[in-house]
Amino acid sequence: MILVAVAGAVLVLAGLGGLGYCIRRGYAIRGAGLPAEEIRASLHRLIAINLASVGTAALGLALVVVGLLL
Repeated sequence: MILVAVAGAVLVLAGLGGLGYCIRRGYAIRGAGLPAEEIRASLHRLIAINLASVGTAALGLALVVVGLLL
């Protein structure tokens, strides 16, 4: 069951990395001086990556808990 916990930790780190990417990309988009419509469109595209990252981190956390309980 150690393998499940380690796999979960890897997923958590991947999810956190994705969230860090979203934060950096969001600040870069806002600081680029683009028109408001382009900023809005770029941030809407970033939402999908953000949701996938949160889901990955949550799934990884669940695997870590399952691995520790078993």
